Amino acid sequence: MYELLLVCAYLLGSFSFAIALSRYYGNSDPRAQGSGNPGATNMLRVAGKRLAILTLLGDLSKGLLPILIAQALDYSPQQQAWVGLAAVIGHLYPIYFNFRGGKGVATTAGMLLGLYPPAALLALAVWLLTFSLTRISSLAALSSVPLCLPLLAWQQPQALLPVSVLSVLLVWRHRNNLKNLLAGNEPNFRE
Repeated sequence: MYELLLVCAYLLGSFSFAIALSRYYGNSDPRAQGSGNPGATNMLRVAGKRLAILTLLGDLSKGLLPILIAQALDYSPQQQAWVGLAAVIGHLYPIYFNFRGGKGVATTAGMLLGLYPPAALLALAVWLLTFSLTRISSLAALSSVPLCLPLLAWQQPQALLPVSVLSVLLVWRHRNNLKNLLAGNEPNFRE
């Protein structure tokens, strides 16, 4: 049953709310506009607040729902974390879209919310603070998850390995953003 849940979490994670919402509302594919990322931040750029919020909520739920199912099935915190990681991997490398997915920030937030809500709140606080100071979404994302690791290690040590793997994946998916940040070329949301 556990292996089936891992597969289902990956398949759920592979569903792209950004692409589905763009198609439903007659917008262009978000992978062909803005940053090319099918996530909430790019949806804000190319489709407006409403679709960005819907994308954010959908992507967040992809990380949260598998964790809640794993909890209902009484899996250990480590098993729950691996299930959540499967959902995030689905978002990063979706089978339905030729393995070309988003960066996994909202799906990760949903996963953290299910695993240990204080870690999700810490990640949100760090994201909001970093974004309000810099107006750079990628920097906010890169700052938020790694800072949750000590809190998780203290409160949910079993989840530390899968969440550490997740952190490495998020940094990898943001590698171009890191290059742009270092070069001073990363887009921001300054008014």
